Amino acid sequence: MFKNLFKKKNENLLYAFCDGESLDLSKVNDEVFSQKMMGDGIAIKPSEAKVYAPCDSEVVTIMMESKHAVGLRTKEGIELLIHVGIDTVNLKGEGFSIHCKEKQQVKKGDLLLSFDREVLKRENLDDTIMLILAEPNGHEIKKYHVGETMKASESIILEIK
Repeated sequence: MFKNLFKKKNENLLYAFCDGESLDLSKVNDEVFSQKMMGDGIAIKPSEAKVYAPCDSEVVTIMMESKHAVGLRTKEGIELLIHVGIDTVNLKGEGFSIHCKEKQQVKKGDLLLSFDREVLKRENLDDTIMLILAEPNGHEIKKYHVGETMKASESIILEIK
């Protein structure tokens, strides 16, 4: 009867995927993200141009032509999309570098991609980075850490149950 009383509930922590200021997805200047059409999540206004794995996971998708987005899957089957910037797909990869491969197992803090902030600035593109739960697989976000200064791989950004 009391078997599960003292067991910690199964929670997943996602850590900051870059340094910067976390913000609510509704504040992102793109309806697809702010209206959560692709799923729930959170964003970071970056202070650096490197994107790291928010948790241990497998790289399942890389937008190779544009190099602006990476898809990950956790061991619980939660599929995450990390998308750099607004309309950055139009750069066709200019200024972006991929540091991972599809099917690669990554650990929290592994470098996934980097980008040249000057290229985005020159093209007048927003560099906000979104983390979306594209396939929550029965999980939901329990706590959002918004309005906080994030340190990549150290600050908890989302708590999922």
